Amino acid sequence: MLEIFLRTLPFFAIIGLGYWAGRTRFFSEEATAYLTKFVFYFALSAMLFRFAANLRLAEVFDGRLIAGYLWGTAFVYGIATIVGFLRRLDLSTAAIEAQCAVIGNVGFLGLPMFVLLFGEDSIGPLMLVLATDLIVFSSLIVILISGARDGRISWSIGRTIALGLVKNPMIVSVVLGLSWSALALPIPDPMNDFLAILGGAATPGALFAIGASLASKSAERLYIAGWLTFCKLILHPLFVGAAVLFLFPLDPFSATVVIAAAAMPVAGNVYMLAQHYGIAPHRVSAAILVSTAVSILTFPAIVAWVTGS
Repeated sequence: MLEIFLRTLPFFAIIGLGYWAGRTRFFSEEATAYLTKFVFYFALSAMLFRFAANLRLAEVFDGRLIAGYLWGTAFVYGIATIVGFLRRLDLSTAAIEAQCAVIGNVGFLGLPMFVLLFGEDSIGPLMLVLATDLIVFSSLIVILISGARDGRISWSIGRTIALGLVKNPMIVSVVLGLSWSALALPIPDPMNDFLAILGGAATPGALFAIGASLASKSAERLYIAGWLTFCKLILHPLFVGAAVLFLFPLDPFSATVVIAAAAMPVAGNVYMLAQHYGIAPHRVSAAILVSTAVSILTFPAIVAWVTGS
């Protein structure tokens, strides 16, 4: 575990550096927003396209992986929702808490970290996890909140979901990259160098942006943040692990990547959703802050457990 902790420590150190820059106002909230936009729309997209363009969909797609991840994630989603209802939360708030319990920072933190920790072979399984989160659970939260507010499910919700997916640069870059691969088009050297240089900015940029954005997060309602952190960092990898190891057995490498992805702290896009709909943004903010801090210890422990290190 110590070796894994030391390998992951530089990633969290960059997050800590970003947090310090944001906390001391050396890096303003406006600067953080622009850095996040650069990473999201350019650097991370270039990294995803380059990797996807060198993969084949037939080699990447794994129905057992998707089924195992969906089963484990849905189980924890259900637990968080039931606990929310027992605490007499309305459907929208319970749905936001359930989102915190299962949606990890796979895009900004997972992709850059996993490439260096597990190698480029981890990109395929990780893209399936990311696609499942974006397509299934990001759609589900919109359906639940809109249905709770309107009292019914309308066709306009489908249009909102479709537009959200089409406008998401992660989805677009993966689809374009796999399409490029399917057409068997070679990547010209100047284009490959361009993508490599731009994509190289994704790792430090994303980690620094995570830290700087955490500086503006509050730590209110710590007992709720603690419960959601427990769901995300312990229950989620535990149930996903049970699914991909026993119910839908995967090869050891893919299982390790999927379980490690489930051990990621709460994603920042959950806060954006909460803020957009005006549903418990401070609660989500606290969950992101606490889960990110705690994951410094829990993530290496989970990876060590899975790999037997």
